[in-house]
Amino acid sequence: MSVKKWRIRRCDESAASQIAEEMKIPRSVAALLAARGMTNEFRKPSGVSFSDPFLLPDMEKAAERITSALDGFQKIAVYGDYDADGVTATAMLYSYLESCGGNVIYYIPEREGEGYGLNMGAVDTLHEQGVDLIVTVDNGISSVDEIAYANSLGIDTVVTDHHHPREVLPPACAVVDACRADSGAPYHAFAGVGVAFKLIQALEGPDGDLESLLENYGDLIAIGTIGDIVPLTGENRALVSTGLSYLPRTDRPGLRALLEQTGLENRELSAGQVAFILVPRINAAGRMESPDQAVRLLISESQEEAAFLAGKISEDNNYRRDVENEILEKVEECFRREPALLYDRVLVVDGEDWHHGVIGIVAARIVDRFGKPCIVISRSKNEARGSGRSVEGFSLFDAVYSCRDLLTRFGGHPMAAGLSLPPGQIGEFRARINAFAAGLGQPMPAPVLSIDCLLTPRELSLEITQAMRYLEPFGTGNPEPVFGLKGVTITDITPVGGGKHLRVSVSGDSRTVRCMRFRTTLEEFSYRCGDRVDLAVTLQEREYAGRTLLSIVIRDMKLSGMDMDGVILGRSLYDQFRRGEPLSSKEAARMKPKREEFASIYRALRGENGYSGTPELLLPRIPGSAPGMEKLLTALDVFAERGLIRLERDADTYRVKLIPQNGKINLKDSEIIRSLELFEKAGEQDGMAAEDL
Repeated sequence: MSVKKWRIRRCDESAASQIAEEMKIPRSVAALLAARGMTNEFRKPSGVSFSDPFLLPDMEKAAERITSALDGFQKIAVYGDYDADGVTATAMLYSYLESCGGNVIYYIPEREGEGYGLNMGAVDTLHEQGVDLIVTVDNGISSVDEIAYANSLGIDTVVTDHHHPREVLPPACAVVDACRADSGAPYHAFAGVGVAFKLIQALEGPDGDLESLLENYGDLIAIGTIGDIVPLTGENRALVSTGLSYLPRTDRPGLRALLEQTGLENRELSAGQVAFILVPRINAAGRMESPDQAVRLLISESQEEAAFLAGKISEDNNYRRDVENEILEKVEECFRREPALLYDRVLVVDGEDWHHGVIGIVAARIVDRFGKPCIVISRSKNEARGSGRSVEGFSLFDAVYSCRDLLTRFGGHPMAAGLSLPPGQIGEFRARINAFAAGLGQPMPAPVLSIDCLLTPRELSLEITQAMRYLEPFGTGNPEPVFGLKGVTITDITPVGGGKHLRVSVSGDSRTVRCMRFRTTLEEFSYRCGDRVDLAVTLQEREYAGRTLLSIVIRDMKLSGMDMDGVILGRSLYDQFRRGEPLSSKEAARMKPKREEFASIYRALRGENGYSGTPELLLPRIPGSAPGMEKLLTALDVFAERGLIRLERDADTYRVKLIPQNGKINLKDSEIIRSLELFEKAGEQDGMAAEDL
């Protein structure tokens, strides 16, 4: 896991006390509400009013053109996208237009053969089928050429999208996008399915029954909105809350079959369960097979067909996991083979014929592991296609946009982007996107983990999880609460789940609690019994033997008292040096270990008989005054260069093996040290020249 910067929220103590008294909830949850600045309206979704759909740009034009098509029984094609947002939006608008008596079909491009958004081949296909009007959902804002081509064939287009527009809008009859600069709507963070629902509101007119619309389509809206990871605030929060209430009793055979497949039938559902159980299965159809299966599942009226499709989609999801893990291993092998790639500001890694459907997921896992933006590219003979994910504070879309002359296609938003380019341009793209990041003149933002509230082990209780329901649904913009346990001592570490997970017992405040650390083996866990640590945990309820128990899940952890800002800055400086970028005299001096620091680091390695773990956990094991992270990493490289150790890096884990020595090794002969000394001298000479002037 990447090193994260912990940010503890501050709250108004008097406001927290007032909330606790008024709502009769634990003080810790009241403090959490106060720290997040939540108003009563935010805590109660029913208090959120839905805005007038006609405040969205071009909504009146869109409603008029679609109404005209319905009245004239013109053929309408709902053109969607292959992810959960696009699939649910397609199913919803298709079902609505069909219920209006419309002559309607749907079309979703294949991820492998066609890619995202409108394409010329699809327009030709729809023209051959006699389509008069295309209505896009969750795409279309960038399809300037494709819509112009549709116009030339006599096909009108209405665009509904939620992605950021480019400088030129497509020449459609209407372009409904909440992100347009001229939008008058008070809320603009909708997913594609949310914008499509506003279109349905507009088509129903001022006399439409909003409650009935939500009852009919709330289940689809909730899945699509959660799946697209848009902020669960304002209208989104109200839409998802309402949809979650309808989802367990949905009358869609496909969703009922999927709930049964996953063991979620007849249960109250959380946004987290939708995000981690339902959404991946719907996405898997578009990633591994055909998105048409997912749409058919959602619109099917046959229980037999629905059961078959739900089973098939679950199989696709299992296959997706296997392929994802296989590509992740290949990506890590690329880093082992070319470790210099890991020093880049933006990680760009490519491989031959990697499955396009999962490279975005792999990119997200790499970001989580290394704490840097990552783009994973699959190349074939004639084309390379990439998908990337970012960290907060670095706009990946802007970075990709800066390389647009190298690309044949691109799109996205600050946290994620997709692109296509000729295979021969990958190296230039890697250099250019990193040059863009360097040109910003500041270090890459470190991943931040927000801690809502500090607790002691004695304060942990089911009462907190029960009161947390005031905050549901959780998601982007309203994340699941994270609590901090500071200064607790590890008393036991036990592998569970066949060794794939760990149960970690910690004590503090005269109480011992058991926590779970998922997807971490004993070999990957660098902590030891007796270590004093700070934990970032989430609290959940779980049923066991008819009882409701408190489950404490470790999200992140660090040694108590560790200067994480110093660790992050040290890693950034070290990466700068390893990229071959110039250092100032002061930076070079910070990087170069002193003789006694070399000695203490080597003594620590000898005392440990080598080392396996993250480097930041080696720092406190060094006797005496520990050097900074930048000096520790430099020292390890120098030891490896001079043959004192064998150093292997696997993701964020360093494995050090001592090499027996027969005589003394002069570390001053290290090329690394000589490079640092050259930077020091160059800086001193520059300083002297400045004084002469």
